[in-house]
Amino acid sequence: MMSRPFNRMPADRVGENNPSIWVELGALASENNAVNLGQGFPDGPAPKFVTDQLKKISKHPELTSAHQYTSGHGHPKLVNELSKWYSYLYQQQVNPKTNSLVTVGAYHALYYSFHAWINKGEEVIIIEPAFDCYGPQIKLAGGVPVSIVMNFPDGGTDASQFTVDFEKMESSITEKTKMIVINNPHNPTGKLFNRMELLKIADIAQKYDLIVVADEVYEFHCWGVNKMIRFASLPGMWNRTISIGSAGKVFSITGWKLGWAIGPDHLLAPLKAIHQKCTYACSTPTQLAVAMAFEKEWETFYFKPHKSYLGGYLPEELENKKKKLQKMLVKAGFSPILPQAGYFMLANYSNNNAGFKSSEETDELDDYSFTKWLCTEKKLAVIPFTAFFSKNEDKLKNTSFVRFCFFKKDKTLIDAKKIMKNLSK
Repeated sequence: MMSRPFNRMPADRVGENNPSIWVELGALASENNAVNLGQGFPDGPAPKFVTDQLKKISKHPELTSAHQYTSGHGHPKLVNELSKWYSYLYQQQVNPKTNSLVTVGAYHALYYSFHAWINKGEEVIIIEPAFDCYGPQIKLAGGVPVSIVMNFPDGGTDASQFTVDFEKMESSITEKTKMIVINNPHNPTGKLFNRMELLKIADIAQKYDLIVVADEVYEFHCWGVNKMIRFASLPGMWNRTISIGSAGKVFSITGWKLGWAIGPDHLLAPLKAIHQKCTYACSTPTQLAVAMAFEKEWETFYFKPHKSYLGGYLPEELENKKKKLQKMLVKAGFSPILPQAGYFMLANYSNNNAGFKSSEETDELDDYSFTKWLCTEKKLAVIPFTAFFSKNEDKLKNTSFVRFCFFKKDKTLIDAKKIMKNLSK
């Protein structure tokens, strides 16, 4: 029998199969053995008090509750911890059985949120620049992303200067608009939305009966006078908010891939319906270890937050590393935009004397060309700012910036400093 040639196409909803920027530039950094200040993960040791919990669990193979399937919506100990923490943080009673869902990272919680609530043709407002998974996930669910680009003044130096045009946001709402996505603290800008800004979003959500997906994975990455205001804690917002969190970000263990969605039962029920037919349950030992870490951290965080890991050590470490990168960038001729929170910093590279020359012979955006040149020629990996915009017209207005991650071990930052000192050579 003659073999018939394979001639099938993937589902239209999948779209193009091009590698994402994270795959592309991650591979480029690896090929060139570059110092990686691009991708957003810490490269130092994970907190010992967290990994010690997993070590304890590994020494007890007889524990069914640690090594076999656990509750599909989250390990009982973890959802109880999440209930305790978020009841306190939101000043709202969070029921461990109905108000939380543990997922394979925050990505997964976002994916569920869009697929559970967005029908074909329904619109979702995204504040740009934005992490590049929102748009594709919304499209995969059949939805239509509607971007609202933040304003930033020429010569701006602080992330607080990124502002939302709320009139434009409201005028973009149609009868098809169903949801707003807000990322706070904000990646890639480092902006921390203030109460006035959040209340304006809340007013719009209330006025037009919108669901709010609050991606708050950097919620503990705030320092100094900058205080995190969780969206679900605002008046009237608990009932229309799906809040997204991440153990990987909270405890600097991104490889554990554990996240969660917190919200009222009527919003989470359809997410859980997808979850039970998809993943069913997440990794049991890592859930238990994260729960034990939260439990260990709780008393100090509650009574003496400045002496706790999440309320003291982590913010202090981030602020110190932020200052180090800022000084490095200024000396190297970059113009940094100081973040208020998170672990990313944008910087304008157009005024340094690094020797980079943009080419008119290619359609590639300048920040992409600069990023590739910096990685291949100088062995320093960063991320182009235009990766966080969906429309070409907005990309073209923002080609002078790149994003750095400063939450790296001291050796990595020292190696980056050496490279920056020699950029013009």
